[in-house]
Parts: sequence; C-alpha cells; structure tokens
Amino acid sequence: MEMPDFWDVPELSQKKTIELNALKSDLEVYNKLISEKEDMETLIEMGYEEEDPELIPEIQEMLDDFVKTFEDIRIKTLLHGEYDKNDAIVKLNAGAGGTEACDWCGMLYRMYSRWIERKGFQMEVLDYLDGDEAGVKSVTFEVHGENAYGYLKSEKGVHRLVRISPFNAQGKRQTSFVSCDVMPDLGDDVEVEIKDDDIRIDTYRSSGAGGQHINKTSSAIRITHFPTGIVVTCQNERSQHMNKDKAMQMLKAKLYMLKQQENEEMLSGIRGEVTDIAWGHQIRSYVMQPYTMVKDLRTNEESGNVGQVMDGAIDPFINAYLKMLATNRKTGESQNG
Repeated sequence: MEMPDFWDVPELSQKKTIELNALKSDLEVYNKLISEKEDMETLIEMGYEEEDPELIPEIQEMLDDFVKTFEDIRIKTLLHGEYDKNDAIVKLNAGAGGTEACDWCGMLYRMYSRWIERKGFQMEVLDYLDGDEAGVKSVTFEVHGENAYGYLKSEKGVHRLVRISPFNAQGKRQTSFVSCDVMPDLGDDVEVEIKDDDIRIDTYRSSGAGGQHINKTSSAIRITHFPTGIVVTCQNERSQHMNKDKAMQMLKAKLYMLKQQENEEMLSGIRGEVTDIAWGHQIRSYVMQPYTMVKDLRTNEESGNVGQVMDGAIDPFINAYLKMLATNRKTGESQNG
C-alpha cells in the first residue's frame, strides 16, 4: 500500500497546516545543520592533510553560522508552554517621564517593529495614541508568527531609559519608563460568558499617526469591564462592527486568563506581575549616557551596543530569559521530585 506524502495531507485546518509547515521547516533546518557539520569536518580534514592555514577563516565563518542556527533551534525547544505557539498581543504604555516617556514609548515600538521584521513575523496595529508633544502615549499591536507569544512573553514588565533628554533645555540626564504588557491571542476558541450589564461599550473617532493601519473614522471601540476594571480598545479594523469583535475577543482572552490565574495560580506564568510604571519595577534598563549599556535585571544579560538593540537585536535577552525559565523549571522539578 502506497503511503501518502506526509506534507500533502488533505483537508487540514489552517492551524494544523501552520503547525505542519513549522515542523517541515524545523526538519529542513536540521538536515541543513547535518550537511554543514559534514562540510566542516571535510574542510578540517583537508586543512590537516594539506597543512593549509588559509582554510581556517572559511571554517570559522561556517562554524559561526552553524552555532547561531543551532542556538536558534535549541531555544525553540524551550517553547513548550500552553500558549507559547500562539500569536501575541503587545501593549506599550508610557509611564513616568512626560514627553520623554512618550518618546521612549515610540522608540520601544520601533525596536519591536524591527525585531518583528527580523523574525519574518507580521504585525497588526490594533490601537495607537499619540503623545501630546512627541512620541506615543500607548500602542497595542498583534504579532503573527510561530511562537510569537513564547518569545515575547520575556518582554513583559517595565523598561527604563536613562539618557540626556532632547526635551530638556538644560541638557540633564533623565529617566523614563514604559510598561510592556504581553498576552497570547487565544482566538475564537475561548468561551467566556460576559453579561451585558457588566460592560460599557464606547465609540470614538480614531486618532494617532497610524498611517494606513488606523481608520480615521468614528468607528473606534473601547470596552470597559466593570467587575475587573479591564479596558480594551481597538481602532484598526475597517468598521465599527469589526473593531467591536476584535475588542471583545481581547476582553474574553484577558478574562479567561484571569480565571486561569485564580484557579491554577498561573499569574506569573501567563501575564506577569502587575507593577507601577516607575522606579523599582523595571525588568530592563537602557542607559545611553554617561555610558551605553542595556542590561536585563532578571537574567543579567547585557549589551554595550544600545544602537543595535534599539534596532531590534533583542534575541540575546529573549534567549537568556527562556533559558532562565527552563533552569528554574528543572530546579523546581528536582526539588519536588
């Protein structure tokens, strides 16, 4: 009996198709690593036999690429949380620091946009509010891609900037804060009952420099959930009805997560601790003056190239956080065992 092609199984759901494509991609990368390993071994043997030192730079370059690809695959093996494979919804909110904080929020928004481009992911802006003088007061965007939430959950918390502010006439150093909230997009599969009396739905005119991403009509939606105080907004879609559907989806996801947290004490695992957007609560510091340094206060991962980090090179921080979670998980299992 002839076996069907594994990758051509008919009538698969979109979710299953994405999963199969991801597995196929991982298999291709694995085979590529095997081939590269064999090529390096061949070159090393040639170098020894011919005593040719000119092969060393070529082998080193191949080894560097091999190690990077291998590390990317290894990190993916750490993404086995319940929601890690889901898309992610990210909200940046300017905190203490006024105009400087809004500018910092805009800088972080650009940093994540660049990271999304580097990963080959897609971004959809859901809500955008300009700063009064510069930058961004708040922005909510959805990231579509394999393991988007698994990677971006490391970014939850308060991000601190230290620099000489361009908005300070005296040229003094200033500290600003922006909160980053990340949650998985649970889609339409989440069943959460919401009573009409528990919510208020407001419509308003879309605002902000959202370009083609923001619909400049009175179709933006804000939903307030009275029992929890949760507020969600959406102004990206083409119609009020679509914005309402998306906002309700976000609200249901947040309520579902809260319920899970209450029942299973999963607060730290899904959304992270809710803290003030100010001193003492930052997860990462970005220092631009008097020296340059980005340091994650949870993992001690750091980089002296602030410009590179702000251009989207945040994978070392993400990877260090995932390694820390894996280590803590293994330690906990050993202690419980």
